[in-house]
Amino acid sequence: MSIHEPKKSSRGRPSVDSEQLRARVERPVIEALDAWAAAEDMPEPRRPEAVRRALADHLRAKGYLPAVSDPS
Repeated sequence: MSIHEPKKSSRGRPSVDSEQLRARVERPVIEALDAWAAAEDMPEPRRPEAVRRALADHLRAKGYLPAVSDPS
């Protein structure tokens, strides 16, 4: 590979300081999460993004994460 060749873009979510988290969740919670994601009109795949948003929203409400600044 030449140093003048452009880098290929990677697929998937952008690289961030993160760690994979795996958890077993009871069926009623999964069904509620899927229903909430469908109502929020999230793009596919819904479940991972729904878990990220729900967890972040909960942690913000409890004061463990800073509030999101309003871009407008």
